[in-house]
This record gives sequence, C-alpha cells and structure tokens, in this order.
Amino acid sequence: MIELISRILGASVVFATPLIFTALGGVFSERSGVINIGLEGLMIMGAFVAIVSNLTFHSVFGAATPVVSLIIAMIVSAIFALVHAVASITFRADQVVSGVAINFLALGIGLFLTKQWYDKGQTDFIESPIYSSNVPILNKIPIIGDMFFTGWYWTSYLAIAMAFLVWFIIFKTPFGLRLRSVGEHPMAADTNGINVYKMRYIGVMLSGAFGGLGGAVYALTVTHNFSHGTIVGQGFIALAAVIFGKWHPLGALGAAIFFGFAQSLSIVSSDIAFLENVPSVFMLIAPYVLTILALAGFIGRAEAPKSLGEAYVKGNR
Repeated sequence: MIELISRILGASVVFATPLIFTALGGVFSERSGVINIGLEGLMIMGAFVAIVSNLTFHSVFGAATPVVSLIIAMIVSAIFALVHAVASITFRADQVVSGVAINFLALGIGLFLTKQWYDKGQTDFIESPIYSSNVPILNKIPIIGDMFFTGWYWTSYLAIAMAFLVWFIIFKTPFGLRLRSVGEHPMAADTNGINVYKMRYIGVMLSGAFGGLGGAVYALTVTHNFSHGTIVGQGFIALAAVIFGKWHPLGALGAAIFFGFAQSLSIVSSDIAFLENVPSVFMLIAPYVLTILALAGFIGRAEAPKSLGEAYVKGNR
C-alpha cells in the first residue's frame, strides 16, 4: 500500500509541478486585474525555448544546462508576455481575445522555428533533462521518506516552496498590497499614488516568467523534446487551478496537485485495482472532465478580483 501511494503521489507531483508554476503566474496577473487566458501560450513558449536552449548549450554548460535552460525560458516568456501586456493594458484591447491570440502566436512561432532549425515537425531529444533523485538522509525516514523524498524532481520541491513565497509576497509585503489594490480598485490605488499601469505590467510579466518556467519544467521532465503536442491543455488547466484556488497562491497549489493527480491517472491506473480495466481513453480525458466538474461546482463560490478584466484609463473618475 505504501509503495502504491508513493507511486501515485510521485506521478501526481510530476504533472502538478508545471501547473503550480503556471498557476502562480496566473495569480500575479489576475490579482493585478488582467485576465490571462494566454497561460497556455506562455507554457508553449517556455517549453520551446527550454528545449532549444538545452540542445544548444549542452556542450557549453554540461550538468548546469537544465538550470540555464529554465532561466532563459523564464526571461524569454516574460518578454513574450509583454505582447499581452501592451495589448490589454496600454491599448485596452479585450483581454480574453488578446490571451487567445497569445496562445496561437506562441504555437505558431514554436512550430515555425522548429521546422526552420530542425527541418522536421519536432526538435531532437535533449541530452540533459532534469532527472528525479532522492533526498539524502530524509529518504531513509520510514514511510514518509518513500512518499515524499524518494524519486521526486528538485523542481517539485521548488514549486511547493515558491507557492509559499508567492503567498508571502502577495499578502505580507507592500508590493503585494499594491498589486492587489490595482486589481480590486485601480482608481483608488491611482489616487494614492500607485502607478496602475506599472503594477499591471509587472503582474503580466511575472505571469510570463512563471508560465515559461512551468512549460520548461514540463518539457525537461516529461517530454524531453518540443512538438505541437508538448503542451496540450496544461495552460488552461493551470488557469482553472487559479480560479479553483480562489486566486490565492496556496489555493492554486492545492488545485494544481488535484489536477496533477487527474493527469497522472493514465499512468497509475494500471496499479489501482478498480481502474485497471477502465479503457485508457477515459483516463486520458479524465483531467479535462475533472477540471470542468471542479469549476462547475465551484465557480459560483469563487470571487474574482473586482476589477479583473476591466481596462483602466488614467484620469477617469
């Protein structure tokens, strides 16, 4: 039983980790008042940049290549998120439409450059992925060691720690107070000397960095290459985790782990007695069905930031 629970938990966390990072980015953006439907596109961009960086710099950085790839993916995705920021904040375009455009643009750029650089529909497989490992000493603890400190990726521990750090930043620091204020009542924030445009730009760019990190982690731990099917729906599931988690970092953490478990069902179902005879196609669609059911039963009780999706025009009272 302990071995089964460890396997289920391990698989769930593997799929939850990219969702956690991306959902935290969504929290930053939407807490500032900007809807970010483009989380899928940001994950795609992060996955593409991470794989290309890994293939390009493997001979240069050696064992440090995965970390370098993650950093580059974060930077590029943050810059890419500026497209959404400029459109929705500066030009006050419809934020949903802008986010959808980001999704199509990211996939188009990734596939076009993949074809140009590798002359095929997918990149080569990387030689320096992120490997799972055991935590010394802690993995020797009975029961807990097998469940939480054996066979996990270091990025999973980072994601969980980052959720608590983001909670502290948003709810316990002056920066977080300003970010939440422009999402709740931008006019009042402006009156008190807070630059609404600046805070929203920061929120969107942080969502780009975290979304890119999420896509990069998924590519470097799960797929090990980039193609049109590397990121398929994970960004939308991360957005669902933001809503399901009530726009709260720790709520998003819990929701992402739940959705990560749903994604892992296709892998661990053979080890679960009452699921082993269920056709695999049902296990593959389970994450999306559970996402819909979770939101359908919860959306009415989730209260979004009051100015979410509303364009702000400086000087209007």
